[in-house]
Amino acid sequence: MLAKLDQIEQTALSSLSNVQKLDNLEGWRIAYLGRNSPLMRLFDQLGQLPKEQRPEIGRRANQVKKTLEAKFAEMVETMRQASLMHALQAESLDVTLPGRSIVRGRLHPTTQTLGQIYRIFAEMGFQVYLSRDVETDEMNFQLLNFPPHHPAREMQDSFYIEGNYAADNPVILRTHTSPGQIRAMREFAASDPQKPPPVRIILPGMCYRYEQVSARAELQFTQVEGLAVGKQITFSDLKGTLSDFARRMFGQSVRTRFRASHFPFTEPSAEMDIECFVCGGAGCPVCKRSGWLEILGCGMVHPIVLQNGGYDPEIYTGFAFGMGPERIAMLRHRIEDIRYFWANDLRFLEQF
Repeated sequence: MLAKLDQIEQTALSSLSNVQKLDNLEGWRIAYLGRNSPLMRLFDQLGQLPKEQRPEIGRRANQVKKTLEAKFAEMVETMRQASLMHALQAESLDVTLPGRSIVRGRLHPTTQTLGQIYRIFAEMGFQVYLSRDVETDEMNFQLLNFPPHHPAREMQDSFYIEGNYAADNPVILRTHTSPGQIRAMREFAASDPQKPPPVRIILPGMCYRYEQVSARAELQFTQVEGLAVGKQITFSDLKGTLSDFARRMFGQSVRTRFRASHFPFTEPSAEMDIECFVCGGAGCPVCKRSGWLEILGCGMVHPIVLQNGGYDPEIYTGFAFGMGPERIAMLRHRIEDIRYFWANDLRFLEQF
């Protein structure tokens, strides 16, 4: 049996030295180390040997197996290195050429637009307030003057947390950043219930709506809410603040206009347009031949919303607005499809 093991070892090593290609090594491994190889069959026969011979023959069989495995691994690495060197030698390599520059990361276009919005409103005295993504129906709708079955709810199809749809106050992914208005006002008012301090904040965050995905609509999008509450705040303050924002964002020569609209949580409500900076107001495909581009919705905070936030509407007034950074980025850079923002296509992202 020992002589047979010596013969197996010599035959295997001799055969291995004749292997010339990396692809043929797998065949050698199956032939000499595979389950049906002579060496493995010999392991199966150990139990039939006399007890006094088993230790010595088993030890020698393991030595042969380890030797063949080590030689096989060595040959694989040798052939791989040789293949690599052959490939390098086949290439024309000019070591004097300059190295390739490392690709640097950059901010997402939405993040860049958000940074500009933060900077502009910070200069106006607004601070950033972050609110939660998961809200209750009460916070997302009811306290913002959206009673149950209100028609405006149909424009904001909600993602309900599983098993909560039929609850009295179901949990949902927020459809807009406006619930942060209630949370912020209550937090400010709690600091001094008798004399709540003024509020001047912007609330950025992600929103979620269950709707058909298209070039203009996504299931999730970024929104920036704005809120100012205090004494003697008027619609003129709203127009002045947003007109100044438009000039700082789009250029000092940009013209703005306000159109009447309706939002349950503001009264009166309006939508703000800027003069199309592509055609200068003459009309083009970007502005749908109207000469104007809508950038946000706004209005005076509804008295019911003020009251729900802890501010007496007989004493305090305020204005609110909401804008989409993706929408602004699309207008500024003439991006035709909002889905580009979430596709992670480097051909799109590297342009910013």
